[in-house]
Amino acid sequence: MATLRAHGIVAPLPAGFEGRIFQRTPGPHGDVPRTVAQFATFPLPDEVGDFGGGGVTVMGPTDIFCTLFEFGPESLGAARFARSGAPSDLTPADFRTTVLRRGLAGQSGTQWFFTASGRPFTFYAVLGANALAARLVPRVNELLAGLQIGGPVPSTPGTPWS
Repeated sequence: MATLRAHGIVAPLPAGFEGRIFQRTPGPHGDVPRTVAQFATFPLPDEVGDFGGGGVTVMGPTDIFCTLFEFGPESLGAARFARSGAPSDLTPADFRTTVLRRGLAGQSGTQWFFTASGRPFTFYAVLGANALAARLVPRVNELLAGLQIGGPVPSTPGTPWS
């Protein structure tokens, strides 16, 4: 089993998953770098948006896409991030077609906001076919079970964490 480690995140990849952990480069408008971890059961295209744009369109019905997106320290303490720790026991009922950022026929998704190790995150997952949720959700839970999030890691001078 391959394990990804970067920016304070450790993610053992279950069989059939690939992934990457990186820090999104600030844009021309002074954006703050954000840590992003993406996982999929299909080859991730080079250019995939933080929440799967450009990737979920190539998913097959048995595929899964997940992203872990870190928000800035200004989000700490916000009601949205009150949950402590990443979700762990998702069920098919947690996935809905209305949660998708871009609704694609047959797909469903879930999104969870939380704080772990003093860092605010959202976990967003898309199933290739909602009809196969009973088969696919346990694979998402397997990924989540190995996920470890450490404390804030300064990585780029001038970021809020440095």
